[in-house]
Amino acid sequence: MADASTKSVEMAADPAAIMDTIADVAAYPEWAGAVKTVTVTEAGTSANRPRRVRFELDAGAFKDTYELQYTWAADGLSVSWTLVQGKLQKAQVGSYVLRPGATSTTVTYSLTVQLTIPLIGPLRRTAEKRIMDTALEELRKRVETPAADHA
Repeated sequence: MADASTKSVEMAADPAAIMDTIADVAAYPEWAGAVKTVTVTEAGTSANRPRRVRFELDAGAFKDTYELQYTWAADGLSVSWTLVQGKLQKAQVGSYVLRPGATSTTVTYSLTVQLTIPLIGPLRRTAEKRIMDTALEELRKRVETPAADHA
C-alpha cells in the first residue's frame, strides 16, 4: 500500500475530550457531514471504544459502505484502524495521534486509502488530503464547541 498522507492541527481541548469525541462514533452523523449512518458491529472491551464499526458515507461523488476495525491505545492518546470490508475501498489504514500541550492538543491524522478502481498517486493524495482536512476541521469544531451547543 502507498505511503500515508498525514496532517496535524492544534485543538483547544484536552486529549480526553478529543478521544471521547473520536470514540463516540454514533454521534458522527451529527457533526461529520459525509457520514450518513454508523453501526457498531462489535463492541470493544470498553463500552465507549468500539472494536468494529460500519459506516455509510456520502461525500458527493464518493459514496461507500465500509467497516473498520479499531485499536485503541491504553494511554488514550491514539487510535488506529484498518478496513475490514468496503464496496469502493479495498484497503484503508488510518490513525489519530494526540500530543498534549500546555493549553491545546496537537492532533495528527494519518490516512491511506486504496480504492477498487485505479487512481493515480496525485489524485489519491488529493482525495486523502480533502478527507483529512474535512475530518480534522469537523472534529475541531465539535470539540471546541460547548457540549450544550451540540444538537
